[in-house]
Amino acid sequence: MTSATMRSSSLLSRFWQYVLSFIAVACVTAIFFAIRDWLDTTLVALLYLIPLGMITAFWGLGPGITSALITFLALNYFFIQPYYTLAVHRPADVVILVVFLVVAVVISQLVGRIQASLAAATAREREATQLYELSTALAGLHNDRAIAQILAKQVHAVAQGEYVEVRVAGTQPFGFHLPEITSPARPPELRVPIQAARGVLGEILLWRAEPDISSSEKRLLQTFASQGALALERAWLAQAESRARVLEESDRLKSAILSSVSHELRTPLSTIKAAASSLRSNEVGWDSAARPELIAQIDDEADHLNLLVGNLLDMSRIESGALKPKREWNILPEIVGSVLARMKHLAVEHTIEVDVPESLPLVPVDYVQMQQVFTNLVSNSLKYAPGNTIVRIHASVEDDSVHVQVSNQGPQVPPEHLDRIFDKFYRITAADRVTGTGLGLSICKGIIDAHGGHIWAENVEDGLAFNFTLPLTWDGARPPQLPPEPETE
Repeated sequence: MTSATMRSSSLLSRFWQYVLSFIAVACVTAIFFAIRDWLDTTLVALLYLIPLGMITAFWGLGPGITSALITFLALNYFFIQPYYTLAVHRPADVVILVVFLVVAVVISQLVGRIQASLAAATAREREATQLYELSTALAGLHNDRAIAQILAKQVHAVAQGEYVEVRVAGTQPFGFHLPEITSPARPPELRVPIQAARGVLGEILLWRAEPDISSSEKRLLQTFASQGALALERAWLAQAESRARVLEESDRLKSAILSSVSHELRTPLSTIKAAASSLRSNEVGWDSAARPELIAQIDDEADHLNLLVGNLLDMSRIESGALKPKREWNILPEIVGSVLARMKHLAVEHTIEVDVPESLPLVPVDYVQMQQVFTNLVSNSLKYAPGNTIVRIHASVEDDSVHVQVSNQGPQVPPEHLDRIFDKFYRITAADRVTGTGLGLSICKGIIDAHGGHIWAENVEDGLAFNFTLPLTWDGARPPQLPPEPETE
């Protein structure tokens, strides 16, 4: 609807209000005229006040005042002698006419003011409701784009404008508009800045030619802008707080890993340095029995360093999403056997029981990464379990997956901490006497997840157990059958 059409419609509506007021007065006058002989002039004047109040209540102060003047003339013309003339001969009739005119005008004004007060109270109630709806919609939002969208929708619904746009300033300025059309070519009829203590955060633009934007609507939109400013500041503060927490956590993790790695590196390096210095000096002869022991120490600590560096690299690849398993069909007992053969010097104080049947089907895994999983789980069990205890490795087929359990007779973990032991640097027990970076279990979780499996920890009757499952299908294919072993005579 164009502005000219809207203006014409408003004028026509106003015109019909005056026409209907005149018709109402004419109808009441015709009724009173029909029974004029039974009515006193004073009673007619009083009865005229009833339709005057109703006209003012229905159609406003303008039609009410106009009806009061018409009624004054009708009372004089039809009901005060001499009839059918505006002349007044008796002083009493003059008093009646004057009093009637004053009372009619006063009643019209009072009713009009009551209507205006009622309209103002209704408008304030509507504004309060709209503000409550906006505050409720903005509560809890920490996204500036969502805030701009809610603000634009509320302004468009309240103002009923042709076009509404909410612009938000900042490092990455943006805007949201309704409806989803091109903005009008003319400048907006109203600009309301979204201003806070730090400055202007944006603005609300409203295009509405007709009807003119009232002062109450401007005041309401300014309140909307203030609510939007508070919501934007709250969102930006929440984002800043979140970034601060992330930076604080990052610094904490950096400090933890530097402290842990520096401590973890110092021990094997000291051992390697001492053994190498002894071999280099003349204190240990070539035929000495201590020479093989020193060489073994160097070899073992070099493996320890290699495992440490490998854990750090694996953790960085897991966090960056670059850990991609090179899956092939592998024999699980072979993986377990190779790990235990490499770790036999670490298990001299423990007994390792293996229950991994040779009849297990092939599993689609990355051979090196699965070695890493078993190495970290067994190493963790050996660290925390007391000496002269048993570490068990058990594997079986359950449905379409292989279930592996590595259990030890170490201290149990409180149930509320079982899910967190796979977090980086997280330790529950024996943290003061066990070395390591605290990354081993996190790496196991990353590798198992990358294989599409699941890993968890649970307390068992005599200690703690690590469980994980691996799917037996790969790209929809089932494990191939191994060729039968040749029979020996």
